[in-house]
Amino acid sequence: MTGMHKGRSRYPYSLGLLALAVMGAATTAQAVEASRLFSNPPSLEQQAPTAKVVEGTLLLKSNAAVEAPQAHVGRERQLDLTIKYTQNQILDPATGKGFPVSLRSYVGTDVNPKTPFIAPTIDVTPGDTVRITLNNQLPADPSCTAHDSKPDVPHCFNGTNLHSHGLWVSPTGNSDNVLLSINPGVSFQYEYNIPADHPAGTFWYHPHRHGSTAIQVASGMAGALIIHGDRKPTRDANGDIDTLLKGTDGKPFKERLLVFQQIPYACKDAAGNFRYKIVKGKKVIDWTCNKGEVGVVESFDQLQPSSWADSGRYTSVNGLVQPIFDGAQPGQVERWRLVHAGIRDTIRPLFRKLKDSAKSDSDKGITALAAANFIEQQCTGEPVNYQVIASDGLTMEQAQSRQVITMQPGYRNDLLIVFPEPGRYCVTDEPSTASGGVSQQASGRQLLGFVDVGPGAKVADTKARLTQELVAAAERNMPADIKATVIADLKKDLRLDKFIPHPSIAASEIKGEQKLVFLIDTKDPNNVKFAVGTTKENAVPYQPGVIDRHLKLGDAETWILQSAFASHPFHIHVNPFQIEKIIGPDGVDLSEPGAVDKTDNNDAQYAGMKGVWKDTLFVKGKVDGSGVYTLYVRTRYQRYIGEFVLHCHILDHEDQGMMQNVSIELPDGVGGTTMGAHH
Repeated sequence: MTGMHKGRSRYPYSLGLLALAVMGAATTAQAVEASRLFSNPPSLEQQAPTAKVVEGTLLLKSNAAVEAPQAHVGRERQLDLTIKYTQNQILDPATGKGFPVSLRSYVGTDVNPKTPFIAPTIDVTPGDTVRITLNNQLPADPSCTAHDSKPDVPHCFNGTNLHSHGLWVSPTGNSDNVLLSINPGVSFQYEYNIPADHPAGTFWYHPHRHGSTAIQVASGMAGALIIHGDRKPTRDANGDIDTLLKGTDGKPFKERLLVFQQIPYACKDAAGNFRYKIVKGKKVIDWTCNKGEVGVVESFDQLQPSSWADSGRYTSVNGLVQPIFDGAQPGQVERWRLVHAGIRDTIRPLFRKLKDSAKSDSDKGITALAAANFIEQQCTGEPVNYQVIASDGLTMEQAQSRQVITMQPGYRNDLLIVFPEPGRYCVTDEPSTASGGVSQQASGRQLLGFVDVGPGAKVADTKARLTQELVAAAERNMPADIKATVIADLKKDLRLDKFIPHPSIAASEIKGEQKLVFLIDTKDPNNVKFAVGTTKENAVPYQPGVIDRHLKLGDAETWILQSAFASHPFHIHVNPFQIEKIIGPDGVDLSEPGAVDKTDNNDAQYAGMKGVWKDTLFVKGKVDGSGVYTLYVRTRYQRYIGEFVLHCHILDHEDQGMMQNVSIELPDGVGGTTMGAHH
């Protein structure tokens, strides 16, 4: 068999492993394992600002790197991101050699050349001013400047911009403005003024230019944006969870930052065309890559509902496939920050002990086709319980004990993990139900990686050990007048009341409601429409010049979310929302602790979400129309006015029209809104 991924790989590979090209025949188990050792993405280096005129506009441009000081509130940070095609190699599992790929990516001194398709992490603190200069060095693209009457047809693949996903900052001007198009040859500086009261947490950034978002994120253009907090709680104000999560040395607990990506590259033939084949009467892309070809992400044919499963590609972690997480110790508390930066597949991480006899096999890596059988036969330990402490970057009022969580595109979760005993653990991606996943079909079990836990005494009860460690951390780190309160909360089943970033929204605050329905209109197979409306009947594709929702600054409202066809992750910019209830087709509130969806094979992805703050939420729907899910969330329109968007975070759906413009406006004093003094 020639080409890549027919039957998937015999060996896992690192995305962009240049080292593999020089390893030659030295593909021993030890060398393969070493190439897969996990590390956090590098931090984007701060630059010394100098003045430079670009196309008549004065910009702060980077010249010399400066050493980043210890994080503290109020620093101005100057950062650079250059976008261009990157030629690199991905190991061809069929041959064991590097295979060439050419993908749009962020490049620079802070990008690891061995894993160039994972962007650097942006580290900031509340109160910072963050200036990020985008330098678009992609080839010219005439579709970026053509005024087409079809805005929801994918286009302008080389135009870009920047979205700080989840940040509570202004959506206008040169802040988190996704209505801009930074075309090839243009440099533009974004400026995020992070409020001093911004929650600490795990956020991320990615392109958001309508028409090309999916293509660019699918190429790996995404990175984490971490806000590190140093505010301790007081009697009158809540603090940052970061101030609690510190060891006896005063340093943060061991942190692992995992950015999950799904890069569906395909190859063109000698004539420069993708190959296709007929499967069940439908024309689909052929994922085979032959010698002499180059893998690319250039077509929405690579982003179809079944594409990810058909492609034979792997979910990567910081650019690595099946990485090995080393350095863990039994009983040691670790903080895992998980970011779903993929676009096409649901991820459900679970940890199980691997049989000692299977370690050498896992050193070589496990093919996707063999993964389900390997997991069943070799990953046989009891699932490890971990504690979920944050959702979408926002600390929850109480840690939730889980063995598996469901992560949809755009989701982030912070976990506290204590491994119970020495050995190697499998990190598996558990199956999702048809309605509970992005692909709308039941998924198989896969491997995300392996954790090596070093020698040490076995821990019988990991949650009790975690509680013990957190109580000791509170004793060391919390102010004297609040210490007893924090400790008492922790002893009440790991409550985190003094670290909640937003006060709950009471029913008495609600001034109105917004209804939203996602729809894929398939009545005309030759003109499928991706639409949003207040009802199924009035749902329409995105209209760039139309503001669909006028919202009043200072109000709080209930949003009622539904999907009329398939399932879609709802994401809205600027202000997060708090989940009130999630009602399944049988009338059960699925957001209650321990709730399961009996209409969907006991799916439990909504369990415990009542009262949780998020910025992205999966809205279940069934393709056959057999039942409707109704999700109720509450939000406040605070601090910022201006125009921004809401959309489905299946990004190819967004690019094809599943998006709306939203405007938060000033009250006019007589019950309405106004955006200016003139009419």
